[in-house]
Amino acid sequence: MRTAKLKVFVAVLCVLGIVLAMSGCGPKRPEVVKIGVYAPITGPAAADGLAATNAAQLAADKINEAGGINGTRVEILTYDDRFESASAVAVAHQAIERDGVVALVSGSYSTPTRAVAPIAQEAGIPHVAGYAVHPDVTAAGNYNFRNSFVGTVQGKAGAWVAINQMNAQKVCILMVDTDFGRILGETFQAECEAAGVQVLSADTYPYGEKDFSALMTKIKGLNPDLLYATGYYAEGAAIALAAKTAGLTCKVLGMEGMDSPMFLELGGEATEGWVITSNLNRDDASPVTQEFIEEYETQFGIQADMVAASTYDAVLIVCEAMRLGGFEPAAIRDAIAGLQNFQGATGLIQGFTAGGEVIKPVQVQIVEGGEFHYYAVVDDPAIITPPN
Repeated sequence: MRTAKLKVFVAVLCVLGIVLAMSGCGPKRPEVVKIGVYAPITGPAAADGLAATNAAQLAADKINEAGGINGTRVEILTYDDRFESASAVAVAHQAIERDGVVALVSGSYSTPTRAVAPIAQEAGIPHVAGYAVHPDVTAAGNYNFRNSFVGTVQGKAGAWVAINQMNAQKVCILMVDTDFGRILGETFQAECEAAGVQVLSADTYPYGEKDFSALMTKIKGLNPDLLYATGYYAEGAAIALAAKTAGLTCKVLGMEGMDSPMFLELGGEATEGWVITSNLNRDDASPVTQEFIEEYETQFGIQADMVAASTYDAVLIVCEAMRLGGFEPAAIRDAIAGLQNFQGATGLIQGFTAGGEVIKPVQVQIVEGGEFHYYAVVDDPAIITPPN
């Protein structure tokens, strides 16, 4: 009798153990997971901040409408870095220490993103830069990744386009005096000189410059085949207008900072024929790209640009990593590092290097009829594979 009772007691304990294990002894799936997105929501780059935060929310909405990440809803917390390092540092600490984000996405430029990278590294929080190009972003450590091209890759791609697609033999260079502008301009110059292309001038100008008349007069007098310009949409538009006023007739090559509806709006007809290297091909037939472009314009009433597409993909990368690896920051980091052949709005992400740099083709757009369209793609592994 005692033996029978003992067997029943043991059986009850076993059942209770199973019930307890299933009801909470193991790790639970959270109902909500938070991703922090910082961008220049106010200040001189507010148009890009709006594009970035719009796109981040669109990505989360798309994930949530499909049932979330294995049933967990994604919440986007947005922070204003004001295009300032100090503000970026403050909001990074707030997101990590007070708000409990499991990952950070930069929808901002190189200067704020460089400031956040070591903070994310020290905290062990995955940090994906949407479009910041400076090498120091990923150099901060293995929790940092980049979804766009490091500046040296885009600078090399620009030189390849100038030489092989635009037949440049004599070039002038204009660089905005920021991390972003100098990295691209200096790399472009080095690649051109190595290929035997004559660099007639290489000038820098301060961020926010509006008057390029004197520089255009100088460049016109040098008679280049091509002008390579780095800068943001406002400076790019001002350069385009000044070039037209000066009667500059050479080809012009810009880069992703000009990939914005604001560049076209501010520069008007003066932007016609400009070629830019970018992280977005609007004519890509991929359903992911076309759905993103259509849904973005439908929801927000403005055209999507490189900033929006790059930030959108950065959020999707984090969400895909959580789907594959779970919700712990270290697992998210490992899953991003191992991600391969992931289709985003900006194209096929082949993977990431050991240093956190994305490997994918560089897109090249041309302004035709007041819109950006396909011009070329740079997919040579020797150019698009980032240095470790």
